[in-house]
Amino acid sequence: MTNQVSEFPTERTFQYQHSLPPLPVPSLEGSLAKYLDAVRPFATEEEYQVTAAVVKRFGEGIGKDLHQKLLQRARTRRNWLEEWWLNAAYLEMRYPSQLNVNFGGPAPYLEHCWPPTEGVQLQRTSISMWHTLQYWDLLRTERLDPHKAGNVVLDMDQFRMLFCTCKIPGVTKDTIINYFKTESEGPCPSHVVVMCKGRFFSFDAVCDGHILTPPELLRQLTHVKQCCEGEPAGDGIAALTSEERTRWATAREYLIDIDPANKTILETIQSSLFVVSLDDAKPYATAENYTPVTREALTGDPTIRWGDKSYNSLSFADGTFGSNCDHAPYDAMVLVTHCYYVDQQLKATDGRWKGSETVRPMPLPEELVFTVDDRVRSDVAHAKQQYFETTQDLQVVCYAFTSFGKAAIKQRKLHPDTFIQLALQLAYYRQHGRLGSCYETAMTRRFYHGRTETMRPCTLEAQNWCHTMLLPAASAEAKRKALLLAFNKHNKLMAEAQNGKGFDRHLLGLYLIAKEEGLPMPDLFTDPLYSKSGGGGNFTLSTSLVGYTTVLGAVAPMVHHGYGFFYRIGDDRIVASCTAWKSSPETDAEALFQNLVSSLHEMLHLATTAQL
Repeated sequence: MTNQVSEFPTERTFQYQHSLPPLPVPSLEGSLAKYLDAVRPFATEEEYQVTAAVVKRFGEGIGKDLHQKLLQRARTRRNWLEEWWLNAAYLEMRYPSQLNVNFGGPAPYLEHCWPPTEGVQLQRTSISMWHTLQYWDLLRTERLDPHKAGNVVLDMDQFRMLFCTCKIPGVTKDTIINYFKTESEGPCPSHVVVMCKGRFFSFDAVCDGHILTPPELLRQLTHVKQCCEGEPAGDGIAALTSEERTRWATAREYLIDIDPANKTILETIQSSLFVVSLDDAKPYATAENYTPVTREALTGDPTIRWGDKSYNSLSFADGTFGSNCDHAPYDAMVLVTHCYYVDQQLKATDGRWKGSETVRPMPLPEELVFTVDDRVRSDVAHAKQQYFETTQDLQVVCYAFTSFGKAAIKQRKLHPDTFIQLALQLAYYRQHGRLGSCYETAMTRRFYHGRTETMRPCTLEAQNWCHTMLLPAASAEAKRKALLLAFNKHNKLMAEAQNGKGFDRHLLGLYLIAKEEGLPMPDLFTDPLYSKSGGGGNFTLSTSLVGYTTVLGAVAPMVHHGYGFFYRIGDDRIVASCTAWKSSPETDAEALFQNLVSSLHEMLHLATTAQL
């Protein structure tokens, strides 16, 4: 995820898009065999035999027909999954997406040049905005080098969705609208929207063909802040974006009906480069405890962030930063790559602006004022109430584990990501006395418009290892052997998933064909082990490696009795965010993190003695 930026690039950002291979369809036999292997840790022998018979019938009967239809679909599309995934995973969902779908997280700047400090919010925001605008310009001019895994080119299409992108609510299904264009494609919106105290302001970030400098951006931000100081808060229309999707769609239609000017304001927000939120909160996080700023990023004031926007940059009153982003148009690695770029630029300049202090004459920000009536105010009040009830139920912890990191793990010839995943399996096993069905993100960007595949870390080998670790009589040698088997299985499954040979998206495709054709739902999808093992979005542990950079994110759990677990791996530290619902009597994010710490120490000790 490093940002290779060339002044005179030999490769343009999007130049390989048309030569990427299509997303393959795995073999039916292979997918069903992998599925059976994945459900085994959650089944008694009797349950497993029942499921094995269901899978055999499926493979020899309806599954064969569905698979043929899927192959037919793949012949006419370079990515047979793309449209389905967007609809099924995001756009057709009706629950509130701001907390259940969006990802948020802390900016890493507080670890070096920008520790929490009062009185610098606007100055820092102007510098951070300037670097973000430079990144937009790199994408516009295609000077960001295409990403590669070794020599394999990766799909860059999602980077088109970072700026000028928004989700629009629909009564039964949402849509995504994207206004971004590269320079060669034509003009692109260049205004930003700033939200403060429930009010909206907009200004152009480009003047006479040049991006505004930090002193110029500071002037615009200062004007916004001055307009809001000592004044009553605005109507907080943004809170509507946190509402259940159909309710929000209806409220949005009503807004447009009462005054067509409201439609123009909505379009201004939707097409903006990104939203800047000037927040009065002071989360005061540290490099060891990111919890306050992570919680604020995920669950902060709904009246000063647009939940459907692809990028809300959150600026807090203590000089710290965060982000909150709609997950539908892109996966977290896009934002991680952008935030890491800003982080590296800030580090290189010690967080200062060293250029011209001149402020050119330009129009001041324009306030965007919605026409509202009692019904709109009532809709906003309802949205805020349900948002606060839900966010108060979310437990968020985010800590740095500083005993060791990537360097020590690699020194022992182990894969750092697999190390964390197995430590998490052991932590959950120790805390709950059983295994947790687990989803880990596998990236499929080596294929055209590839996004993700599910990798299931809760393997039979992981189960055997966890069991062995808790056996008082087990020798260190037995524990090591079990650990290495679990490592090898995990690494094999991850490599297969990244190479288009996972099985979860394949099964989803077969399920959706049956659904679209109005066929009776095959037994495979109604079998109890399907959901018990995580199928149909029922994973107890929803996890993702955010990368080996300084950037972290967080998500809510996928199910009520589950956890959201994101982590980043540095040379000498591992930083993890963990979320759980307080109303679930089973879960405790704080306890899971502490159990993770114990597991990490045990595993390193095991790997160290193995080397002696």
